[in-house]
Amino acid sequence: MTDALRFRNLTLGYDRHPAVHHLDGTIAVGDLLAVCGPNGAGKSTLLKAISGALKPIGGQIERPAAKPRDIAFLPQAAEIDRSFPINVFDMVSMGFWRQLGLFGSVSAKGRQKVFEAVGAVGLTGLEDRPIGTLSGGQMQRMLFARLLLQDARVILLDEPFTALDSRTTADLIDLVGRWHVEGRTVVAVLHDFETVRAHFPKALLLARETVAWGETRQTLSPENLLKARRMVEAFDREAHECERAA
Repeated sequence: MTDALRFRNLTLGYDRHPAVHHLDGTIAVGDLLAVCGPNGAGKSTLLKAISGALKPIGGQIERPAAKPRDIAFLPQAAEIDRSFPINVFDMVSMGFWRQLGLFGSVSAKGRQKVFEAVGAVGLTGLEDRPIGTLSGGQMQRMLFARLLLQDARVILLDEPFTALDSRTTADLIDLVGRWHVEGRTVVAVLHDFETVRAHFPKALLLARETVAWGETRQTLSPENLLKARRMVEAFDREAHECERAA
């Protein structure tokens, strides 16, 4: 099986302060992988690095089956500016930006694809609605519609189901499952272990470094989850003591 992503002694961080340490491993083409771990474990940092938004401090990320244009990244909902004056149709059509550039116009065929993507996530009739008036669930559906238009081979999702109602979550999980069937590689940061166990066959458990990586039920064992929590807590205590000593 071809690798979509490879991590070789990868260390990530901000202002030279590591958030992920010495990560080694591979993600195969077509994998459906959940990235789990306590708060502060480096999960979102890893996704930003895969997308190219964050450069490694050490080591490297290899993308043998995915050029940068083949990677789509959905950040956490809190990072989306809901006050931006744009409607649903125009926001979804931004999924074409790699093909059209920032100022390219959408063709008639492209407009039809936008309507189809909006319909696929259950937002038909809301195309002219300003995004600032959408509910949290409608906002996330819209962002998934934009992902549909990106047609990426690798899809990165950072906490995609947080604070969503059960129906919206189920609909979006179905869409993720469809991407998996199509052979796309999906990597998602998730906190709900039951969702991970039910829908994601593989998991990476992070605590600033790898705790476990493989089949989901083995990776998310009670022993591994306890180890991950203790590792992050220990790191935080040591960082706090260092700060006081300085």
